[in-house]
Amino acid sequence: MTAPYLSIVIPVYHEEKTLPLLEARLFPALDALHKPYEVIFVNDGSKDGSQAQLEMLFSRHPAQVRVVQLMRNAGQHKAIIAGFSIVRGQVIVTLDCDLQNPPEDIAALVAKIEEGHDIVGGVRANRHDSAWRKLVSRMSNALRERITNMRIKDQGCMLRAYRRDIVDLIVASPEATPFIPEMSWYFAANPAEINVGHEHRAAGTSTYNFYRLLRLNFDLMTSSSLVPLQIFTLVGMALSFASTLLVIYMGFRRIFIGPEAEGVFTLFAILFLLVSVAITGLGLIGEYVGRIYLEVRRRPHYVVKHITEQTEERNAA
Repeated sequence: MTAPYLSIVIPVYHEEKTLPLLEARLFPALDALHKPYEVIFVNDGSKDGSQAQLEMLFSRHPAQVRVVQLMRNAGQHKAIIAGFSIVRGQVIVTLDCDLQNPPEDIAALVAKIEEGHDIVGGVRANRHDSAWRKLVSRMSNALRERITNMRIKDQGCMLRAYRRDIVDLIVASPEATPFIPEMSWYFAANPAEINVGHEHRAAGTSTYNFYRLLRLNFDLMTSSSLVPLQIFTLVGMALSFASTLLVIYMGFRRIFIGPEAEGVFTLFAILFLLVSVAITGLGLIGEYVGRIYLEVRRRPHYVVKHITEQTEERNAA
């Protein structure tokens, strides 16, 4: 079997209604590139009819399509890594299944990476998301950029292209909470970004609610950087210094003025502040300890139930 030049990796989770629409746009866009390609769909534990749709899609494009079915939901980034682990192309492109990122923009990513870049990230122009989603995204990008030192304009866009060596390094990194844009940025020597389109979701609703977005950002910050711990250490040192000054001041008042009941509630407020800061610090330390626990267990990120693909024997026949 001739190895493809281009590999497209698409995670699928409850996208039964979107897959036919994606098929109608994706394959004409890839055919127009006039390069050998493969499309790897990773069914991330969908409970709807997504797997049946993927099987039918494979029957219509057996030479180009491979379907990886995971045993259970592993998460978007781990599902993509499952696809990365079996790619055959030299240029790999990730694409969401919901058609918010147009498949037609794959050509621009491939052209940019052929200029000599290791990775090419998409920057969503004229986003068709709700106002709160845009606000959370901007705040998250700014915060993550300062904490993780990632100079990525749009970290949430999954329409991205990678060279094969970058993908191999990502697959070889057994991190418990992988975040592919951050990992690829760490390995890349010559990254680039280009503007890509953004459309309304083709069908269904997004599985990323406010809590999941908040959890994702917190996971990234605590798994990719020690800055939160360092900030808390600085805050703790500042509060300790302020508390020492307060103790000295209260001691002088006790010696020179005598015992008094004034300011009791102020002291209580200061005490509650210090206790709350200490509890927050314990929770932050617990997050890091929990990540260490997840790392040392060495459990697999995902379990592959079945791979549907055209075998060498069938291709020869």
